[in-house]
Amino acid sequence: MKAIGLTQFGGPEVLHLLDLPAPQARPGEIRIRVSAATVNPVDTMVRRGLAFVSDAAPPYVPGMEAAGVVDQIGEGTDTDLRIGDRVIAIAVVSGTHGAYAEQLVVPAESVVRAPVGATDIEAATLPMNGLTARMALDLLELPVGATVAITGAAGAVGGYAVQLAKADGLRVIADAALKDVQLVNDLGADVVLPRGESFPELVRKEVPDGVDGLVDTAGIAQSVARAVRDGGRVATSAPGAALATERGIVTERTFVPNYARHRVALDQLRQLAEQGRLTLRVARTLPVEQAIEAHRLLEIGGLPGRIVLTF
Repeated sequence: MKAIGLTQFGGPEVLHLLDLPAPQARPGEIRIRVSAATVNPVDTMVRRGLAFVSDAAPPYVPGMEAAGVVDQIGEGTDTDLRIGDRVIAIAVVSGTHGAYAEQLVVPAESVVRAPVGATDIEAATLPMNGLTARMALDLLELPVGATVAITGAAGAVGGYAVQLAKADGLRVIADAALKDVQLVNDLGADVVLPRGESFPELVRKEVPDGVDGLVDTAGIAQSVARAVRDGGRVATSAPGAALATERGIVTERTFVPNYARHRVALDQLRQLAEQGRLTLRVARTLPVEQAIEAHRLLEIGGLPGRIVLTF
């Protein structure tokens, strides 16, 4: 099968075409013929040797989420999926096991039907990004009516966090650059404040005692934690984030592989997307052969959604 990967770590230029043996689905697994794979920040970490490479030998294939069709089901696998079904999946990268490939094998718990009405390109942006947002909110354990602050709200994970928080019955205070204020408002945030150093103080003007929880998708938890009330909770995506306990605040890190087999949560995301309660945002599509350009664009930043590679 054709895949895009690397044999040495470095910049986008290390990505190149690989010819790999097609993986086979074993009992409990499903193989997908991939039509679309999303480009995410963690993919650049794989490329630089900073994530998901310690226990595997090269070559490495990045990619943690994909959409396509089922083309093989392992013997005895407990699933209601059938050959030819349109699906989405989350992949935990290891060696050549990544979504930048024509075929991807995943545990049956990591794959669900694609949202009806969404293209494969749109649907590919949901599994990993959506589960990351879902995990963050679950870690906060906030009751209905509580107030949550969300950083990076205009991003893919942040946008899902805003919409999932509203679906959970929470009040949302989000940050946004001036150009993204309307977008974040449209996602359903109750209050949108300017992003930057003043965000915590502006939050405190809205909620003098501080918010009940913070979902940090921008990796700035330490600098904005003062927006959280005493005894509140923080969920951050920042790699290696310190687990601060000042003022009784509990800080935890989202690590989406822990949700990779949470089929119920993934299917709930699918249902919300079908209902129009989750917005699938595609910034740009590129053929998989242009993965180098995709990584360059991602690292420049400022994209209103995700880049999706097509097969």
